[in-house]
Amino acid sequence: MAMNMTVNGVAGRKGSSDKAGRKGLLGRKVGMTQIFDANGTAVPVTVIEAGPCNVTLVRTADRDGYAAVQVGFLDKPRRLASRSIRGQVAKLDSKRSKRLAEGGVTLSPKADCEPKRFVREFRGVYEGVEVGQVLTVELFDGVPSVDVTGVSKGRGTAGVMKRHGFKGQRASHGVKKVHRHQGGTSMNTSPARVFKGKRMAGRYGNERSTMRNLKLVQVDKDHNLLLVRGAIPGPNGSYVIVQQTNKIKRIGGPAAPAGKKKAGAK
Repeated sequence: MAMNMTVNGVAGRKGSSDKAGRKGLLGRKVGMTQIFDANGTAVPVTVIEAGPCNVTLVRTADRDGYAAVQVGFLDKPRRLASRSIRGQVAKLDSKRSKRLAEGGVTLSPKADCEPKRFVREFRGVYEGVEVGQVLTVELFDGVPSVDVTGVSKGRGTAGVMKRHGFKGQRASHGVKKVHRHQGGTSMNTSPARVFKGKRMAGRYGNERSTMRNLKLVQVDKDHNLLLVRGAIPGPNGSYVIVQQTNKIKRIGGPAAPAGKKKAGAK
């Protein structure tokens, strides 16, 4: 089943609880390859296994303070899931649930599925989405471009040459065993300190990264695969979030109005 929604809102942005959410799925990166288009041109693509995803929770502004849809991807064995995790997707008999039922409290519906390994929320209002619904790659039919969010490869602690592309010190006489050092970092007597944000050695990678406006080349409904042009963050097998892009690039159109020329301009 597909989500019936429009793309007017920005998922995850503060104050977007009353806006329509973007189409999105959870998945994992399979790897990179290339395909050939109708003209015989090789197109580098990344293969993403997207879905099927179960809708585990639907949040509303009246009850939760914001509107969102929570989805889960990839079943987790029950022996690895705690009772609290299993209780989020299936109805479990407990003393608390019995007390709430006796008090006339209506419990939220459950998806009645297996616990999930990867669970995320998509902000915004999604019409026609219900708990327990299964979302597949058919959701992206007719979508031209997507945003892919993941965690980049962690490379540990790295120096400035590897982390920031510094050229290092001179490889000549007079530079003694500091060829890969970054050199001076501080200022002079005033202000006599290192400004915040100075590029130095440190942890490289293992950060949340989003590739924007990637062209969706192909949708394989039989194998739940998405082929997007270009590279995405993370190693093969890592979890990613795929959403319809909200980045609109203007091509052509009327020219901007000519501003007032400065004095002396030709």
